[in-house]
Amino acid sequence: MDFSTIELDAEHRQLLDDVRAFIAEHLTPEVFAHELATGDNFNEAVHLAMGERGWIMPHWPKERGGAGLDRLGLRILDIEFGRAKLPSVTLGTTRLIVSAVERFATDAIRDEVLDGVARGTVRLCLGYTEPHGGSDIAAARTRAVKDGSDWVINGSKMFTTGAHNCQYTFLITRTDPTLPKHKGLSMFLVPLDTPGVEIQGIRAFSGERTNMVFYDDVRVDQKYLLGEPNGGWTVLRGPLDEEHSIGDGNPDGLDEVSIGWMFIRELHQAFEGALDWANTPREDGTRPADDPAVAERLGRIAIEMEAGLVTPGPSGRVKGGEVTVWAGAELLDLLGPEALVSQGQPDALADGQVEFVHRYAQGTVTYGGTVEVFRTIIAQHELGLPRPSFPGSKMLPTSTAA
Repeated sequence: MDFSTIELDAEHRQLLDDVRAFIAEHLTPEVFAHELATGDNFNEAVHLAMGERGWIMPHWPKERGGAGLDRLGLRILDIEFGRAKLPSVTLGTTRLIVSAVERFATDAIRDEVLDGVARGTVRLCLGYTEPHGGSDIAAARTRAVKDGSDWVINGSKMFTTGAHNCQYTFLITRTDPTLPKHKGLSMFLVPLDTPGVEIQGIRAFSGERTNMVFYDDVRVDQKYLLGEPNGGWTVLRGPLDEEHSIGDGNPDGLDEVSIGWMFIRELHQAFEGALDWANTPREDGTRPADDPAVAERLGRIAIEMEAGLVTPGPSGRVKGGEVTVWAGAELLDLLGPEALVSQGQPDALADGQVEFVHRYAQGTVTYGGTVEVFRTIIAQHELGLPRPSFPGSKMLPTSTAA
């Protein structure tokens, strides 16, 4: 494996300077104050400014509204915006859905939606999870019924993060309840300003804003159907596989290895705050880091973070979440009561990042599919184990009379 530093040419050095100048101009204290107050993980002014530079879909050519960046350019954007804590959840969901829109949307809406995505005026959210089904997306009960040239949708979704800042939701519905679970599904790109759509905000334990979305006789035109009726699982597979995997097999080393890297990125910022605490002299001139027990605990966290970053595939998703949960609690215990002061409060230790990560960590075993889902993926697709059988399962062997 090549661990050498990548030397930037003049073009990529200029890009790096441009990104850092953008961050200095646009990621202001007001932006982060808004984020702390709302938990939106989105800022419209910043998002639109990124659209002006082609950075929402930066790999697209300039004639499509992108920036025409190569893989190194994309990596520069990712690293710099990650370090700067760009509010980016809605950016992420929008990018996930774009490939399905490109492939399956009707001519009547495809170009309009994609042009708006590139400019930043159109954002997309995920309409997957339902109150009864959790991570079993294919168990969707939200119904879509054909009525003339329209479809009428009734049901509800939860954890539709960003819906209040988006124009469309990528909605999975049940269109034929008589078919097997994965066969009777259809995907729609539903305009969120359609009559009958109601968005209700919820604040998660981490402070993040997410939403319940209710659909009450929501009537959408046939043009908003993605792909064929009852062919929704085919439409969904692309975005779902992208969310459950990472990288494209490119050997240039620019991809993250672990799916769990986004969790560890948050943890790393808390860890840096803990290192500052450990190296700050106390009144007697000693530092917490002078205590071998403190150094050992910080060292173990560093090792576990690195293990999470280099664990590939679905195992990396599990490792990343579990390391963040464990290390968040470990840091809070190590730094003591002062670390409980939250972000934005006077005298918050490490700017409240340790307290935030401890709360944020609780969701990392759920975000993007629960760790149980990924353990199933590991068992069945990597280890080749059979699907489990439970009492009442159709897979249980039928008993015969003696």
